[in-house]
Amino acid sequence: MIASKTLMQTGALALSLLATSVMAKVSPEEAAKLGTTLTPIGAEKAGNADGSIPEWTGGLPTTAGAVDGKGFLADPFASEKPLFTITASNAEQYKDKLSEGQLAMFKRYPDTYKIPVYPTHRTAALPDEIYAAAKTSALNTEGLDGGNGLSGFSDSRYYAFPIPKSGVEVVWNHTTRYRGGNIKRLMTRVQPQVGGDFSVVNFEDEVSYPGNLADQDKAKAANILFYFIQRVTAPSRLAGNVLLVHETIDQVKEPRMAWLYNAGQRRVRRAPQVAYDGPATAADGLATSDNYDMFNGAPDRYDWKLVGKKEMYIPYNSYKLDSPSLKYGDILKAGHINQDLTRYELHRVWEVVATLKAGERHIYATRHMYFDEDTWEVALADHYDGRGALWRVGEGHIQNYYHKQVPGYTAEALYDVIAGRYSVVGLKNEEKRSWEFGFKATASQYTPAALRQAGVR
Repeated sequence: MIASKTLMQTGALALSLLATSVMAKVSPEEAAKLGTTLTPIGAEKAGNADGSIPEWTGGLPTTAGAVDGKGFLADPFASEKPLFTITASNAEQYKDKLSEGQLAMFKRYPDTYKIPVYPTHRTAALPDEIYAAAKTSALNTEGLDGGNGLSGFSDSRYYAFPIPKSGVEVVWNHTTRYRGGNIKRLMTRVQPQVGGDFSVVNFEDEVSYPGNLADQDKAKAANILFYFIQRVTAPSRLAGNVLLVHETIDQVKEPRMAWLYNAGQRRVRRAPQVAYDGPATAADGLATSDNYDMFNGAPDRYDWKLVGKKEMYIPYNSYKLDSPSLKYGDILKAGHINQDLTRYELHRVWEVVATLKAGERHIYATRHMYFDEDTWEVALADHYDGRGALWRVGEGHIQNYYHKQVPGYTAEALYDVIAGRYSVVGLKNEEKRSWEFGFKATASQYTPAALRQAGVR
């Protein structure tokens, strides 16, 4: 009986410590590491032992390269050649720095999939006010309901847990990362057929933050992380459909709100399916709503295990892939994008495994995710079905929009290693402009009443 009572007390203590690890904000002494031994948003400032990962020294300056008339950036590393290339024939030699998904891609496409590895450059740089916000977050932000929501975050709004203690805190850093203020993007989604044929769906989307909207009622927006609106502009059969999302901070108190304007019906409807494993817009069934941005939305359906840090070859500094001199046909090939246009580097990542909670539903039973320590962006994500089989492999091709000090994606690829098809979102090479940062918007633009007017037909 005594042993049983002791075991129960031990179990209760363990649960208490686990809850604390999810809920905790850090001490002033620990927060003082930000900007000293850690970068201002929480990465290890030092390089690795053999120097293959260098010290972070501030990232790329805003003058790192030219910006053309459409806003596309010059490649600061255009003259570099790969140090080596990983192929199906030598992948075993590098498997300790590759994901299971990458290894599966070598097996699925042994003749064409490759990983060209270049010198590592720690290019992430953000504005000073964002660094200050991250420290405020470290001192004040706590999790709610096991980490499904946030409290104490309204004064900072960025990088909820720059010194994370749990897997869900790492996920929140990705969700709350700096995206450049209000941004407007012309981008595409494409799902090539097995043989490589493809058609392009064109979007214009916007992300705006309450603090950047002059007419925003602060009380009404206290729980809003950002507003998102996405307009389909082509092909004609889809053009005019518009999605509006209010992304919330405390998703326990107030879940994501979404509305869809259907151009054919000329009606606005609530869209609760725009979450979790609801089908992604125009993805031909090859991606879920929460695959967008590599992962988005509420974390509540999974248990998030923080495995730790490791060094991996991840897509990085993908300026070549973003070149406006490329056509989409140069990039989109059978099975996967043209790997000759990609760039991978050795970086430290946070490894997190998400396991579906008992009683919850999602088509992905397990997600194995790797977050770049310098940007908190998801670089790699492996998705497993309910049988435990690897199903979809995600690669987030990261670049730093150095002229505006914003880490972002060049493209997000999601490979179905069973079906032999893939979805890629974010390519903009043939569009009339690159990302537009700091555009002016009003809160009234992001209401259901305004949604119908946003349709283009």
